[in-house]
Amino acid sequence: STISKNSLKSSLLQLECHFTWSLLKQDVDLNHLEETIGDQIEFFTESNIINYNLLAYVYHLKDSNEEALRNLQKAEEEVKKNHPDEIDRRTLVTWGNYAWIYYHMERYEEAQTYISKVENSRKKLSSTAQWKIELPEIAAEQGWALLKFGAKYYKRAKECFETALRSEPDNPRFNAGYAIAMYRLEDFSHRQCEDISPSLEPLKRAVELDPKDTFIMALLALKLQDLKQVGEGERYIEEAMQITPDLPYVQRYAAKFYRRKGEVDKAIKILKKALAVSPKSDFLHHQLGVCYRVKLSQLKNSTRYPPQEQVEELIRLAIFHLEIANDQKTNSFSACKDLANTYAEGKRYKEAEETFQKASQISILFYDDKQEFCYHYGNFQRYHMKSESEAIRYYLEGLKIEKESYGRNKCRNALKKLLKLRIQRGLADATDFGTLGLVHNLSGEKHEAIACYEKAIALCPNNEEYLSALCELRLSI
Repeated sequence: STISKNSLKSSLLQLECHFTWSLLKQDVDLNHLEETIGDQIEFFTESNIINYNLLAYVYHLKDSNEEALRNLQKAEEEVKKNHPDEIDRRTLVTWGNYAWIYYHMERYEEAQTYISKVENSRKKLSSTAQWKIELPEIAAEQGWALLKFGAKYYKRAKECFETALRSEPDNPRFNAGYAIAMYRLEDFSHRQCEDISPSLEPLKRAVELDPKDTFIMALLALKLQDLKQVGEGERYIEEAMQITPDLPYVQRYAAKFYRRKGEVDKAIKILKKALAVSPKSDFLHHQLGVCYRVKLSQLKNSTRYPPQEQVEELIRLAIFHLEIANDQKTNSFSACKDLANTYAEGKRYKEAEETFQKASQISILFYDDKQEFCYHYGNFQRYHMKSESEAIRYYLEGLKIEKESYGRNKCRNALKKLLKLRIQRGLADATDFGTLGLVHNLSGEKHEAIACYEKAIALCPNNEEYLSALCELRLSI
């Protein structure tokens, strides 16, 4: 063959497709992603072209290039069926993926054929000489792919949908993608204590443009619930469930809505119905586990001596569903943390310890997850392992990650309470006063910090660490 590997490479890098969008394997759980896309192909047929393209890329990442090619064929068939007069325009991403996969299979002639197909189509589509024209569908398709690769990618996804909307501001699908990206970004910034609600308007607009998009309707309902507009939120949830009563994606958000509203039994009923349709969904099992945990804490809080068999049954049910969720999705931090906490409540300490360790080693942890971990693991050490010193060590570790989040606040409050309790009980040593000094200092409470360091030094006069901390604080005031 006259075509060399090197001559192809620069043309391949010009293509707009999954291979040039920097979607990294290490940021996702490939088996789980494969399953999610499979579900969406079944339930959201209008997005099948996009989903077959993405699935092809996932198969390539799993080293199944033959399977990848089969999915690209399916994408082409969808285009022929649904957009027969726009084949050139709608198949560019698919052809780009073909070229890359053939290249990886060392079938260079075929790779070149697809590169040429893309170039010819682009010439046809673009009256000007430059062939890298911006097609809004391609920007949007990149946005959908980025959303699937997780939180690291949400910001880029939002930018892709913004690009697509500049060409077609009233396109319902582009607006839906933009609203989802905003919703997820906001959820993310909210966990990190930035209080903004920029997704409300995009969600409302997406629902106006496509009143049958029940997925967006359900997100809008949750957003309204966040903003304490529960009645209006519930109207959207009810309507979404009427339009698509059997869509697991709507049921799962409806269940979340009712659980947060305090109607846990209603939530459980909805989730069980959804599980009948997609029995392997990690999201549904995780949500069911959370519901049983909520019932458990309600039971414990409502009576001083809750009936033991009821407690054990709720723990058993929660563990059952959380274990399935963790098996289905190997790197979900919150499912892992919930399972560890439930093992601890069931006094299964060895499993709790193993699961906490697993949670701390998940590769895709953001700083707020790490702070959350320190808080829950600190509680485990304190209440179940009865080790106050280990609890202090972990709370402090979470606090030392100096970026605000709910997790950091929880570490700070737990640490202050525990240290003050030790001081009240007369058990505090120099280390406890020193640690409390550090906590106050990290919280910007300088006068309280000084008082604590002075007490620590009274108990341990030559401690370098306390002396220098005190010195620095006095200078800074």
